[in-house]
Amino acid sequence: MSHAVQPDPASAANPTAPVGPDTILLGLNTFGDVGVFPDGQPVPHAQVLRQLLEQAELADEVGLHAFGVGEHHRRDFAVSAPEVFLAAAAARTKRIRLGSAVTVLSSDDPIRVFQRFATVDAIANGRAEVMLGRGSFIESFPLFGLDLADYEVLFEEKLELFDKVRAQKPIKWEGRTRAPINGLSVYPPLEHHLLPAWIGVGGTPESVLRCAQYGYPIIFAIIGGAPRAFGPLAGLYREAMEKYGHPLQQVATHSPGHVAATDEEAREEFFPHWLAQRNQLGSERGWGPGSRAEFDQLCSPEGALYVGSPETVAAKIALLKRNLGADRFDLKYSNGTLPHAAMMRSIELFGTDVAPRVAVLLAGETETGSRTPGSRN
Repeated sequence: MSHAVQPDPASAANPTAPVGPDTILLGLNTFGDVGVFPDGQPVPHAQVLRQLLEQAELADEVGLHAFGVGEHHRRDFAVSAPEVFLAAAAARTKRIRLGSAVTVLSSDDPIRVFQRFATVDAIANGRAEVMLGRGSFIESFPLFGLDLADYEVLFEEKLELFDKVRAQKPIKWEGRTRAPINGLSVYPPLEHHLLPAWIGVGGTPESVLRCAQYGYPIIFAIIGGAPRAFGPLAGLYREAMEKYGHPLQQVATHSPGHVAATDEEAREEFFPHWLAQRNQLGSERGWGPGSRAEFDQLCSPEGALYVGSPETVAAKIALLKRNLGADRFDLKYSNGTLPHAAMMRSIELFGTDVAPRVAVLLAGETETGSRTPGSRN
């Protein structure tokens, strides 16, 4: 086990402060993708959730920094209530940070979101965090009786209310999406700190500026193209944080990937599951069909898929640090019907082999005088 790039988050005064030019925190996230049995029948959602607990336990055992689960409301993903799962994971882990990836704030109640995560934080002894976002799927809107025409205003007003709740002071707020609140308090409070709260963004300047306005750490969902293309947005975030007078917070990225013993093994194991999910989502969103050429391009050193041997994946993460000055990288290790055993092996390699390799690469760059964007040294 290696904690070479993973300082103890629970003991840190500010777990979302930038980590410096020679460090990057490594985490995992998943949507609880529903797998299939050898006969092609889907694995029951309940079994997927039990397997997910095993994955979280292993991530903790191999010394990774964070484990996040995304909220969805569709047949192909098993996690619809992240906090319930995280509470169970909190009781079965010791060090790893536990959070959502993301919580769809637009279709939830900000007060209940805070209360549920405050409860997880108590069970986890200070290891909870929430990532807030609008989500890339819209199933929650009709499910909870919301109008998609209010997509923007719902997120803006609910984020404003959440920020007031997070301050753990009596709330005075009014808007047009719910009744006003005048001086009420929310319980339970966190014991020693404010709830670490991130905002997940897909890559628009407006979303970046909104995150900076609230002074929250930011995580970019990079699922296509080249991660280096997000450099200007990372720079915009840091400039806006200074403009608003907020202390710098972590810049993180999230990308899909898979680790195996060799590049060939990782690609061949991952490709059919990636292609099936890519084409399913593509059919829903009007994309053309995916291809092996597209996949191989995304797996290249400049691509958004972190698929390969530990050496290959470590080199791509070091490149991400160099190009964006990222403080944290979360690998979306599940993908469609990728089997549980393959995911467990990927998690093990990510913690025991990729993490120490990244630490060595970044230490070597620091010794040779290389600087990463956003470094204040």
